[in-house]
Amino acid sequence: MKIKISGIGYYLPENIETSEELAPKIGKSVDWIISRTGVKERRVSNIDVDLMGAKASKLALKNEVPDLILNASGVGKQVIPDTSVFIQKELGFKGIPSFTIHSTCLSFLVALNTAANFISQNTYKKILIVSSDRGARGRNFNEPESAALLGDAAAAVLVERSLNDEESCMLDFAMNTYPEGSHLTEVRGGGTNLHPHDKETSFSDNLFTMNGPMIYKMARKTVYNQIQLDLENNNLNINDIDLVVPHQASGLAVKAYSKYGGFSNDKVVNIIDKTGNCVAASLPLALALAYEQDKIKRGDLIYFIGTGAGLSVASCLLRF
Repeated sequence: MKIKISGIGYYLPENIETSEELAPKIGKSVDWIISRTGVKERRVSNIDVDLMGAKASKLALKNEVPDLILNASGVGKQVIPDTSVFIQKELGFKGIPSFTIHSTCLSFLVALNTAANFISQNTYKKILIVSSDRGARGRNFNEPESAALLGDAAAAVLVERSLNDEESCMLDFAMNTYPEGSHLTEVRGGGTNLHPHDKETSFSDNLFTMNGPMIYKMARKTVYNQIQLDLENNNLNINDIDLVVPHQASGLAVKAYSKYGGFSNDKVVNIIDKTGNCVAASLPLALALAYEQDKIKRGDLIYFIGTGAGLSVASCLLRF
């Protein structure tokens, strides 16, 4: 599909929470935090996801006006109305169709594929994708590993049709979901299952919870299989990939792309030590920071890949 990312922006909150500051809150040592999560520091936002997303979007848009806004975030501002409405309000626009693509940590990749299809069908011409998450807001300090992992950030891209003489295109997209992992990563409350009015709903039901070891075990196998399938289906080998942009699930997960996936360390974007896992914003944030550091140029073959709650695995090959 002939599309290109024509604008990129991100927002990192000013407030940095180091692992030294977090350690007493979760009753663990700094060494324990770093060894289990790979996170030395994370950002904690004092503003909400709509304003965070708008700040990233303004950098991605410059002076452009999109004809569609896709919110691709893990957790919304509130249940109703859709978070994209609040982002549009913060941007000062009106009348632009906007809605959410929600696939937990894979929301950005699914939104990118959705945008590519819309553009290919001439439904929309300039699509803003925004991922904005406050993972730190939902931390459970009684669950040290997940509490040490999460951070806040926002990132946005503008997607439009590439010109005939441009190489930019989406070569492939794949996604698979394995519901046997449905209870490994959860926020149980907030829906109809454990409604706030239900007597059995506890405070911790509204906080993030995960089984880190089980997720890693399940994800490592499914991700490895996905990489092999993607290369085979597109007649590629590992050396054809210029840069791997993964979801920053954990320190171990990001390093696994080199240790088990076969990619060299310098080809895998690894930002988790400075940002933590920023839920859906992690993946586009990794892209934005790599672009800012001149690790990406036009014509490069970018391989996006990651996992999300469910458990889901998704990947995308993009000629930048």
